[in-house]
Amino acid sequence: MPQLDVFDLDKSKVGTVDLDPAIFEVPVRTHLLHTVVNWQLTKRRAGTSSTKERGEVSGGGKKPWKQKHLGRARQGSIRAPQWRKGAIIFGPKPKDWSYTLNKKSKRQALLSSLSLKYSEGRMLALNEINLPSIKTKQVSEFIKRFELKSALIIVGGDNENLLRSSRNIPNVKVLKIDGINVYDILRYDTLVMTEESLARAQEVLAN
Repeated sequence: MPQLDVFDLDKSKVGTVDLDPAIFEVPVRTHLLHTVVNWQLTKRRAGTSSTKERGEVSGGGKKPWKQKHLGRARQGSIRAPQWRKGAIIFGPKPKDWSYTLNKKSKRQALLSSLSLKYSEGRMLALNEINLPSIKTKQVSEFIKRFELKSALIIVGGDNENLLRSSRNIPNVKVLKIDGINVYDILRYDTLVMTEESLARAQEVLAN
């Protein structure tokens, strides 16, 4: 059974934790990782871009000049697309970019991302993260102590001090275990999990 060393915030080893091989030693399916990351990013698209078509532009009710005998090209409206301040033809309109993805694919992609981090040695287990106060310096020192380039920290429940202490650090993100996702796991160099979040993850994903 795979194991992971458990440290405290001072980088002292305090034990080990057993990992479920059905979660942390599954084949890495890169095509599913690609599919799920695209799905997550597509869901985030606002889809609010909008342009005005011919019938939506104000003005232009009168024909600029008569049709013939002026030596100029015929024009029907000063709000036609070739005119300044005219309409936009085939421009973007608000739309919902999201689409559905089956649960099995999302689950397999999550398992693949966790297995990938473990196989690459980029997982760190902590016994707990209890900060006495809200100070960015505490998290910065922790990142420096463990020599982390960037870190996704997964906690088991609410941890307001950690969340507010880390929000100004660009290479650190804190998530509750309920919000763990493929995109963030792959985006950050190291996955940091507390014993509580590891236990909950294995309990949920083992089913």
